[in-house]
Amino acid sequence: MKSLGLFFIVFLVAGCSPLMLKPADFSWPIESELKVNSNGMVQEDRYSISFSVKPLFYEETKDSTNISNRTIRLIRDESGFYFITAPHFKNVYVFSQNDGGLSLEKAIPVSVDGLSSPAFNQRAPDIELLNGKDKPIMLTKDGIKEEGKK
Repeated sequence: MKSLGLFFIVFLVAGCSPLMLKPADFSWPIESELKVNSNGMVQEDRYSISFSVKPLFYEETKDSTNISNRTIRLIRDESGFYFITAPHFKNVYVFSQNDGGLSLEKAIPVSVDGLSSPAFNQRAPDIELLNGKDKPIMLTKDGIKEEGKK
């Protein structure tokens, strides 16, 4: 009788544990340069993602009315975090996926004067931010990665 009770306890505990498929790599091999449409939306067909950037431009510039035909830079790291910036932005924004939208995890200050020509590269597990002739900056979801740290 005790073994039957133990069987049910093991069965219940095993049935409650979530199924986890590991390891998984969510990174995109190259960045996407996306043009903002007249509705403030960007769309990347290759990765089946679209979202409004009006709140992002408002956060960065305090203006979300004159953003049509502007471009953003977007890349995704191994863990599935989205890194977004644009020319003239002073920050790189890190977002996670959440209930039909993207939730801001962190705004990383990267330029006092604003980025002139930003570009992202995948440097697993990090994201590399390039800006013209400036020294590349290595980013993680938590901020700027200090040199020499792994």
